[in-house]
Amino acid sequence: MTNRRSSPLALAAVFSGHGEPFRLEHFPVPDPGRGEVLVKVTCSTICGSDLHTWHGRRQEPVPCVLGHEIVGRIMAFGPGAPRIDLRGEPLAEGDRITWTLAASCGECFFCTHALPQKCENLFKYGHSSISPGREFSGGFAECCLLNAGTGIVRLPDDLPDAIAAPANCAVATVAAAFRSAGPVRGSTVAVVGCGVLGLTAAAMALELGAAEVITCDVNPARAGMARSFGSKRFCSPENFVATARDATLGRGADLTMEFSGSASAVTGALAALRTGGTSIIAGTTTPGGTVEIDPNDLVRRMLTVKGLHNYAPCDLVAALDFLGSARGRFPFESLQGQSFALEDIEAAFASSTANAGMRTVVLP
Repeated sequence: MTNRRSSPLALAAVFSGHGEPFRLEHFPVPDPGRGEVLVKVTCSTICGSDLHTWHGRRQEPVPCVLGHEIVGRIMAFGPGAPRIDLRGEPLAEGDRITWTLAASCGECFFCTHALPQKCENLFKYGHSSISPGREFSGGFAECCLLNAGTGIVRLPDDLPDAIAAPANCAVATVAAAFRSAGPVRGSTVAVVGCGVLGLTAAAMALELGAAEVITCDVNPARAGMARSFGSKRFCSPENFVATARDATLGRGADLTMEFSGSASAVTGALAALRTGGTSIIAGTTTPGGTVEIDPNDLVRRMLTVKGLHNYAPCDLVAALDFLGSARGRFPFESLQGQSFALEDIEAAFASSTANAGMRTVVLP
C-alpha cells in the first residue's frame, strides 16, 4: 500500500463476473467513519465460496472485491469504533486482528433471536458490490474497511497469518456446527467431506471429547490427511453407512456432519445416524440439489436435522481458541496451499482450483 500522506491510494483486485479477468485498481484509502475500523490487510486465503463465485456457480453483486478469510493490522479507528475485541481485550493501532465474516446491526429480529448471521441489515465481507468510497470491502486488497457491527479478535503472536485467516470462515463455521450439535463427549462423530472444514471438524471433535471420528470422502487420496487429523476410520461414500454401523455395534453414528456440498452426501449423513442421532448440514451453499426424506423414518428414528449457514461472533472466538490449543496436535500447516502476491490473483485462483482442499494464500 502506498504511503497515505504522499499518495493515499491502495490496490484492490476487482472481480467483474465469471469469465472476466480481475482488474487491479488503485482507490483512495478511506477514512473510517463512525463505528468503523480501517485495516491494512496482511494475508487472505481463498475460500471455497470464492471459487464458486469465480467459476460462476454462485452469483455475487459485481463489481466486488472477493475474499473474506482475512488477517490484518489496525490502521485507524473511526469515531465510536470499538476499542475492545470480542474477548474484552483492548485494541490499538498496529494490533494484528481477524474479524467476523459479516457485520450485524444487533437490533433486528434475527440479531435479537441469536441469529446475527441472518441480520436483516447484514453486510458480508467479500460478498458486496463496491461503490465510491466503499471499495475496500473484501480481502483481496491492500486494506479493508470494517463496518460498524463487525466482531474483532486480536490474534496471539504465535498464530501465523495463513493459519489464522481461515478461522473467520472455515474454522468458525465448524465451531458453530458443534455448538449447534451440543455436547459430543463420548460420541461417535461421522464427517462427510474431507476438505478444510471436514478435516477441521475431525480434529475439533476429538478436542471436544468424541470417542471416535469417522471420515468420508469421494477422493481416497484424502485418507492420509484424515488420519493425521485424528480419524481412525476413513471410507468412500458407498461404504459410509456400513462403516458407521460397524463402529457402533450396528447402531449408527451419534452425530453426522456434512461439509461436502453434495446432495447425496446429505442422504448418507441421515442414513448413517443412530436412532435419536443428530445431523448438521453445512456444506451445501449453492442451489440445485434435492434430498428425499421419508417422514416416517424421520419420526420413528427420532432424528434431529439442523442446517447451518455461517456463524455467530462467539464461534470465531471458539475457533481461535481451538487453533491455539490444537495446533501442536494436528498439522494445520498441511492445509496451506501456495502463496501468491495480490498482483498474481489470477494465478492464485487457478492454483486454488487445481489444489482442492487446500487454502491458497494471497499476500498484498
